[in-house]
Amino acid sequence: MASVRFTVTPTKAEDLPGLSDTSPDISSRSGARVRFGSRESVNRSDPLSEGSGGGTTTAGGAETPDYSNVEQDGNSKISSVYINNTHGVDDDDFYDRNLALFEEEMDTRPKVSSLLNRLANYTNLTQGAREHEEAESIADFCPFSTFQSPQMGTFMGVYLPCLQNIFGVILFLRLTWVVGSAGVLQALCIVFICCCCTLLTAISMSAIATNGVVPAGGAYFMISRSLGPEFGGAVGLCFYLGTTFAGAMYILGAIEILLMYIAPKAAIFVSKNPEGEGAAMLNNMRVYGSICLLLMSLLVFVGVKYVNKLASIFLACVIVSIVSIYIGALVSAFKPPHFPVCMLGNRTINGHEIDENQCKTTYLWKQFCQGPEINATCDQYFLSNNFSEIEGIPGLASGIISENLWSSYPSRGDVLEKASLISTHDAHPASTQQPYVFADITTSFTLLVGIFFPSVTGIMAGSNRSGDLKDAQRSIPIGTILAILTTSIVYLSSVVLFGTCIDGVLLRDKFGDSVKGNLVVGTLAWPTPWVIVIGSFFSTCGAGLQSLTGAPRLLQAIAKDNIIPFLRVFGHGKANGEPTWALLLTALIAELGILIASLDLVAPILTMFFLMCYLFVNLACGLQTLLRTPNWRPRFSYYHWTLSFLGMTICLALMFISSWYYAIVAMVIAGMIYKYIEYHGAEKEWGDGIRGLSLSAARYALLRLEEGPPHTKNWRPQVLVLLKLDEDAHVKSPRLLTFANQLKAGKGLTIVGTVVSGNFLQSYGEALAAEQTLKHLMDKERVKGFCQCIVAQKPREGISHMIQSSGLGGMKPNTVVMGWPHAWRQSEDPQSWKTFINTVRVTTAAHLALLVPKNISLFPSNSEPCTEGYIDVWWIVHDGGMLMLLPFLLRQHKVWRKCGMRIFTVAQMEDNSIQMKKDLATFLYHLRIEAEVEVVEMHDSDISAYTYERTLMMEQRSQMLRQMRLSKSDREREAQLVKDRNSMLRAVQMTWTKEKTSQYRATHSGCSTPEGFRDMLSIRPDHSNVRRMHTAVKLNEVIVNKSHDARLVLLNMPGPPRNTEGDENYMEFLEVLTEGLERVLLVRGGGSEVITIYS
Repeated sequence: MASVRFTVTPTKAEDLPGLSDTSPDISSRSGARVRFGSRESVNRSDPLSEGSGGGTTTAGGAETPDYSNVEQDGNSKISSVYINNTHGVDDDDFYDRNLALFEEEMDTRPKVSSLLNRLANYTNLTQGAREHEEAESIADFCPFSTFQSPQMGTFMGVYLPCLQNIFGVILFLRLTWVVGSAGVLQALCIVFICCCCTLLTAISMSAIATNGVVPAGGAYFMISRSLGPEFGGAVGLCFYLGTTFAGAMYILGAIEILLMYIAPKAAIFVSKNPEGEGAAMLNNMRVYGSICLLLMSLLVFVGVKYVNKLASIFLACVIVSIVSIYIGALVSAFKPPHFPVCMLGNRTINGHEIDENQCKTTYLWKQFCQGPEINATCDQYFLSNNFSEIEGIPGLASGIISENLWSSYPSRGDVLEKASLISTHDAHPASTQQPYVFADITTSFTLLVGIFFPSVTGIMAGSNRSGDLKDAQRSIPIGTILAILTTSIVYLSSVVLFGTCIDGVLLRDKFGDSVKGNLVVGTLAWPTPWVIVIGSFFSTCGAGLQSLTGAPRLLQAIAKDNIIPFLRVFGHGKANGEPTWALLLTALIAELGILIASLDLVAPILTMFFLMCYLFVNLACGLQTLLRTPNWRPRFSYYHWTLSFLGMTICLALMFISSWYYAIVAMVIAGMIYKYIEYHGAEKEWGDGIRGLSLSAARYALLRLEEGPPHTKNWRPQVLVLLKLDEDAHVKSPRLLTFANQLKAGKGLTIVGTVVSGNFLQSYGEALAAEQTLKHLMDKERVKGFCQCIVAQKPREGISHMIQSSGLGGMKPNTVVMGWPHAWRQSEDPQSWKTFINTVRVTTAAHLALLVPKNISLFPSNSEPCTEGYIDVWWIVHDGGMLMLLPFLLRQHKVWRKCGMRIFTVAQMEDNSIQMKKDLATFLYHLRIEAEVEVVEMHDSDISAYTYERTLMMEQRSQMLRQMRLSKSDREREAQLVKDRNSMLRAVQMTWTKEKTSQYRATHSGCSTPEGFRDMLSIRPDHSNVRRMHTAVKLNEVIVNKSHDARLVLLNMPGPPRNTEGDENYMEFLEVLTEGLERVLLVRGGGSEVITIYS
């Protein structure tokens, strides 16, 4: 039986379950070949083929079967006899005869069938465990593994979890108080604004969540991949802190229910006087809250499965409690529950102080009078007003809503009063010793917004479960928006019901003291208040458990993304992936919230963090929509960038409305995290929107710069630095980059370029290596800019191409910095200085400025500041102001900051040197440049013998080198000719005889014979060269005399000669001009003005 090769790619065969050496025979299956991925293959012979003789054994011991007669799907494979296999290619590689044209691509790129197979079996990964992009190309993917596909739908996977997270402690403990303080109208406004904020955020979140596969991770994953690692890390940590403080708030709510309404006698700290009751209550909250936090953390540590099992019970408690409120409101229309509130005048009496039917003067005499006697001194308000009882729950048909429409914001220590009752106010303010119900905090509209907003958070619960959803892109938008609409209707209707059924003084009674400590919302519930008390207790416990479960996983995801180095330790956990260290940190942060001990103080804190998160979700959606990035294709189409920015505006407004100082603190924390990630975090490229925004902004700015040439006031050096690499790809003059960095006070563009000699196809790798060398040097010198490497046959051509093509639009270089050709006189190869002169000509033709530092190795590094000295400027010809601007820019850098500036200019015989000095000083004054001014007079003088001799030596040397190079080229040409003749098998006899060769050398080599040497000695120097040499010598004498101690000398660089035959003389002139100077910067302007006296 012929063996069959079973090829699986790219997974190794030994890693595949069920494909061991003892695997059953699979040759009988239809389609014996199974192939996945690219063309890498693993052979696994049929166990029955060992005795068949159909295969040969390789050196490794594995059998290589013979395929020539194997049947595949009823068709025999083409025999290898008919295939030219001279290249040593295994004939198995010819399996894709229809795709033979793409064989080279298949080595590195998968087939479409393989790609689709991997995508079809894609499973959502745990948050932060691995990048989604890496998951698409996961190397150890096994197509035979059975994945348990997610089965949760919209209702169970998104709608109910969102309901459970949105409905919480605020609904049961604070909503009645919000309605009583703000009034029905303002309470509706508060609820409406908060619900609009979450609805708009949900729309933006739905667009992001349906724009591709979102691994389990929710808001953090969406923000980080949309806005980049900096924003993602900052907002992710804010979201983590918000979730953690939410857990603390839920625990505090549960403890408040326990100590206030379930077991008041369980309090450990009890105050004997009314003033200390608040402090004692806070201490009880701290103790019981810490114990509850510890128990919940242990439960989460033991296993999340227990938390998930309890979730349905807690959700049932929430739904039963809300239903009981609606039933109670309907029942109150016919039979209102009896909860009497005792009033003295219009002031509310604390129900704990009296028993049933004791709202009378005789029972409360001792509370307001100094003794039981009739003539005892009593409180004046007590004597002037009578006691009365009102119904705390008048009922749905009572018309009490007319009193509850308007706001009544009490201050801390105020007595709760009913405005419709008659009262005399001719008494002193109420004392805390008296049995009134007092307001514990000063309320306002903004405070109530901050306290209520946490009751609408929790909209991310569906997106956090995206890994468990059957169709996340359909379920998340529908489930989340339906949950928000449901909760919004419940909140809005609850506000109306509370205002319609409950009296205003009871609504403003936060803890139900006027009704003997009953939960206010419980007084409306049917059939008993205990339904709300028990239900709210379990629901708050469940919400706290959910927060303590989700927050550590969020922190673990941030840590595993490795964008914040100091959080790496929290990415580790137990063997099953549970975030142990992250849970410990979460418990410690939640303990800080527990120690605050006041639900009203903790709620605004997490409001800030959640609003920050929602703000950036809206920003991410709006930004992606406006940028129209090609990858932005959400399935959810009911979004618009205006809705996103409206939601962002509401979030920002709510932050400052609820607490402006908390908002500033939250922004400062997010900003600090952003900057930390920017400078110290790991670099990540997630294709985020900020990168797209940068591209759009750059495009817009470049197009704006194209509208016209830059004004002189906006001119700044956009530098192209030309560096040369040696044979080992090391930069020869790294100080050039240091000098360019010191010029960067102009904040212009910097492009660092080099030329690699060769052919681009063969030298591409070398060019990449050179580019990496330049980038490394730029990082070392802290130069912000770009590098460019050009491959050309000749360096001068590469430099010319670079000068022509560098930059883009208005961001093209306007200044070229290049080094002086060191030791050009001693070099046998003239290409170095010829390339230098050619670059000077190219920059002149391109109207670019040119800076040539001479003796660059002597220039100071960034760590060698000049403590004293001068920067001398020799202004010989006007070059557009470059000589004035460059010293100013250099002195902005710390290296040159302490150097003074001197400007020298040259006066001829016909110039008035005194007037020139005054004019120059005035010019510098208008330029706002501080510098010493000196005018140097150069008198006419005869050409000295030294100048004449120097010129003669220069021309003799040039002539000699020219003849030597000519003779060398003749010899090379002759050798090549001989080689060509010999290669023709001597078919043609040589025509060059020895005598003829000697004659040719004599006529073409002027310095190889005594006559030629005498001709060279008889040279008379050219008059123009003598004049140029005279200028160079005289200027050099003056410059050395005045600036021998200068830290840097800047002077005009004369232009090269039009005739290329004088190039070598030009180099000599420059050498003479700069002789004896330590550091020289030759400057050649670009032909445009770069400095102006106007503002």
